[in-house]
Amino acid sequence: MKAMRYSAPFFVVLLILAACQSGGSGSPGASEAAGAKVCDGETTGHLKRVCDAGKIVAFTDPAYPPQSSLNEATGDYEGFDIDVTNEIAERLGVEVEFTTPAFDAVVAGDWAGRWDMAVGSVTVTEDRKEILDFTVPYYFTPAQMATFEDSDIQSIADFAGKTACVGAATTYLDWIEGSLTLTAEAGEVSDPPAGLVSTTLPTDIDCADAWASGRTEFEGWISSITTVEGAIADDYAIRKVGDPIFFEPLAVCFDKAAEDGASLVDAVNQIVQDMHADGTLTAMSEKWYNGIDLTTN
Repeated sequence: MKAMRYSAPFFVVLLILAACQSGGSGSPGASEAAGAKVCDGETTGHLKRVCDAGKIVAFTDPAYPPQSSLNEATGDYEGFDIDVTNEIAERLGVEVEFTTPAFDAVVAGDWAGRWDMAVGSVTVTEDRKEILDFTVPYYFTPAQMATFEDSDIQSIADFAGKTACVGAATTYLDWIEGSLTLTAEAGEVSDPPAGLVSTTLPTDIDCADAWASGRTEFEGWISSITTVEGAIADDYAIRKVGDPIFFEPLAVCFDKAAEDGASLVDAVNQIVQDMHADGTLTAMSEKWYNGIDLTTN
């Protein structure tokens, strides 16, 4: 298991996640509109349609901090994924229009042109690659099990025969059901405890909210460690259990059924590679994850 890739300070420092920071379109390391935009050049297919429209419609989850959330005070979306989306659009030379369909609609494919891309912490799996196109991963996160604060559970093995809450259509659900097909770059995946079953809610943080409202029909919660640590920092009465169960490569994705879609996929894939190379993604990760760089595996 790759849990030893991170030392103890990684988990301690994430307790102070900067989920309350302003996301905005600006971020440390973001490009300052250097050079020509992609849409200034010759374009074809899906990329041309985006350039001609002057905007790219992008999926986001409005309740998945610190990756993405709606700031009710400002009315703006903010978070790591939001900064990444805005920077991609900046380098394309278009505006962003965010849309918030259910996550299961995103990973089901066949978007019918309702949105152009998803920068929503979508894990690359072999099954998803049959219906979605992916860029190179823009970051990697550990999948973490958690329980409520006064639970008797002390280890991952203690979840045997119990119920864990997960977001609908997530890799966490696949892991419980034994159908997870991560790509090779994810590394080793631990086995779920015998008899562990799932219950699903629309998005991951809903599980923690359910505990906060007094629901006790499930003993576990599985999400990205960034979201679990963010909930702890926000005073949810929960705690982590054990080491990460697997590591997720997360990438921008596109509907494989989109007409002439390769042009947009190729353009965004190059942008993501450039953002790795020039330090933009590292700076964004360090901003939202309190100094931690999650952009390399």
